[in-house]
Amino acid sequence: MPGFLPIRRRAPRSGDGPTDRIERPSGPAPGTWDTVLVWFMRLTALVWLIKSILAWATILDVVPGARPFAAEPFGRQAAIIYFAVVDASAAIGLWLTSAWGGVIWLLAVTSAMTLAVLTPQLVPMPASLLVFGVIVVTLYFLLSWLAAQEAR
Repeated sequence: MPGFLPIRRRAPRSGDGPTDRIERPSGPAPGTWDTVLVWFMRLTALVWLIKSILAWATILDVVPGARPFAAEPFGRQAAIIYFAVVDASAAIGLWLTSAWGGVIWLLAVTSAMTLAVLTPQLVPMPASLLVFGVIVVTLYFLLSWLAAQEAR
């Protein structure tokens, strides 16, 4: 192409700092909101990993005294399988403290709460767990906002 000049980019040097706005420096200072957010995400990841393991135990019929998975209605089977996979993915992403982990986790929480409210026969959930879900999501947004404000 006549008149076309390629754009030359300078190679990053070791002291340039992060080249992407998503990248963080080596680590947050102890006691910051960023550290609190990381601990919150890791603890939440453990809870969601246990939730996923329980769903897989239901699928594999290893829960003593529980109704066999094959005897469940098709819609409930689909919901159990969905949450077994999504909860495990969310737990991994939260543990890694990645942005996609938070997104997958929010998808898992909101879909569980929505299904529990709209179709309680598929995902039975007591009101106390619904309130807990709202509190955990609110706390996640609050800690994320505080960490972002601190980074400014």
